[in-house]
Amino acid sequence: MSLQSGGKTVFGATVGILMLETRFPRIPGDMGNAMTWPFPVHYRVVRGASPDKVVRGDPRVLLDAFVEAGRDLVATGADGITTNCGFLALVQDELRAALGVPVATSSLMQVPMVQALLPPGRKAVILTISKATLSPAHLSAAGVPADTPVFGTDGGRAFTRDILGDAPQIDFAACRHDMLDAADQILAQQPDAGAIVLECTNMVPYAADLRRRTGLPVYSIYSMVTWFQSGLMPRRFAQDIDDPRG
Repeated sequence: MSLQSGGKTVFGATVGILMLETRFPRIPGDMGNAMTWPFPVHYRVVRGASPDKVVRGDPRVLLDAFVEAGRDLVATGADGITTNCGFLALVQDELRAALGVPVATSSLMQVPMVQALLPPGRKAVILTISKATLSPAHLSAAGVPADTPVFGTDGGRAFTRDILGDAPQIDFAACRHDMLDAADQILAQQPDAGAIVLECTNMVPYAADLRRRTGLPVYSIYSMVTWFQSGLMPRRFAQDIDDPRG
């Protein structure tokens, strides 16, 4: 007889996503659109955690709410936790200590690895929704070198304004133009750019556009979470070898 272990309510989904409380529309590619993922995920909304509070304020004041929602995800069935805002790097250490499972709060955590991949003389650059408030403390919390170039969509037509403003309707064509303008700025001002890391989880729908525009590799929360999940639930390959467990 082969016994199966329990201890959770939901099985088959390993990644839990802590969501900010929002109302803006989320298109496929956005972390908050469940159709984005090639595997099932869990979601929990952190009440009171608006985009403006987290990006332009200090998310550490909401730590208890994030811990509570994270613990609920773990109890439900998540084996690892991520979030839908790169600025939550500020609570990375507190969440991993409180939740007892692997935690990946921010896409920015990829920057050191991406930099290690690049040829000498090339730099990983960050594209963020709010260059004005992405501080050295955020970078340090994510393990990002302090001299990493940072670009933003702050002065664009719609993307920063409408995501941080939690607009009930968004012109996504205008958002795409904001992203392409930022790509052009990177090419013009950072000739040694070797790759782009997207801080904002809402930027994923435009990653392919940025790749075509710049010719540079583009890494995002999508690349990070698919990697994260592959460790939580490794793919099983058919093998003609004996199971060492007997």
